[in-house]
Amino acid sequence: MSTREDVIQAFLDAQGWGRAERRILAADASFRRYLRLQRDGARAVLMDAPPPEDVRPFERVAALLLRLGLSAPRLLAVDEDAGLMLLEDLGDATFTQVLARGDDEAALYRLAIDTLIALHRGWSPDLPGAGELPPYDEPRLLQEALLLTDWFLPALRGGPVPAPSRESYIEAWRAVFPAAQALPETLVLRDYHVDNLMVLEGRAGVAACGLLDFQDALRGSPAYDLVSLLEDARRDIDAKLVEEMIERYHAAFAALDGARLRAAMSVLGAQRHAKIIGIFTRLDRRDRKPGYLKHIPRVWRLLQGDLAHPALAPVRAWFDREVPPAERIAPPRGTAA
Repeated sequence: MSTREDVIQAFLDAQGWGRAERRILAADASFRRYLRLQRDGARAVLMDAPPPEDVRPFERVAALLLRLGLSAPRLLAVDEDAGLMLLEDLGDATFTQVLARGDDEAALYRLAIDTLIALHRGWSPDLPGAGELPPYDEPRLLQEALLLTDWFLPALRGGPVPAPSRESYIEAWRAVFPAAQALPETLVLRDYHVDNLMVLEGRAGVAACGLLDFQDALRGSPAYDLVSLLEDARRDIDAKLVEEMIERYHAAFAALDGARLRAAMSVLGAQRHAKIIGIFTRLDRRDRKPGYLKHIPRVWRLLQGDLAHPALAPVRAWFDREVPPAERIAPPRGTAA
């Protein structure tokens, strides 16, 4: 029986990369991993996404982004059944890396905002492959928000959330989701933040912004990726810069109602932060990846900021009643298996 290594080697042999030097480039919160391949001065990236991981969504969304003139990695080869893709290597200069070395933060965020503007201007439901994208609808939003009650609170308290409390949480979110869905639909990349954006030398305009980790893209509100960028679970961003970027985005869409945009950002920001608190807890408890727990206090601060918006009144009331400030913390680290 073939091992995973046998499958990878056969794929690389077939593409002429069988004798390439391999180096782990990245792993993420899923079971995908990325390896850099080097051969005779050329480089490529191998995405190893063993089943049940599915590479077809990445393939589909990459084609959409490239069609819009944006810089997703180009696909060099793919074996969908094996979960293997050979990709263009966009380099190492993530926004996170260049920010750490002291590059101009405002300029990088302007590039990221301008890339979102280009994406939203170019998007059409008639684009090839667009109809295959699932909607970011209420059931999906709710399922994600429940990660807080189903993973974080049990980890913190040592037991499940009582059914009446969980049901009232659901009803609170259902009351606010219409504000999140009041804007015209677009492509939502879902993990649009500095870890997944690249600075590409030698490319002009928004093509200089490389895009990664978009395989979970859906059709939904344009506010989602905006809040994903500006309310980052992993880094603090100055409030003045956040405001400047929101205004920059809004100025590009004169017909977009500013109050509706702000309300949608707050609702989707709160939903996303509730989801992330649950996911980071699950990564510790289920997947033995405790490194994400350190970000949870920041995510709580962001969640509390979004809850202040009037559109979140029912959800804010639930948190005020059910999760006192003393519990708005990171849970204790799980016991290693």
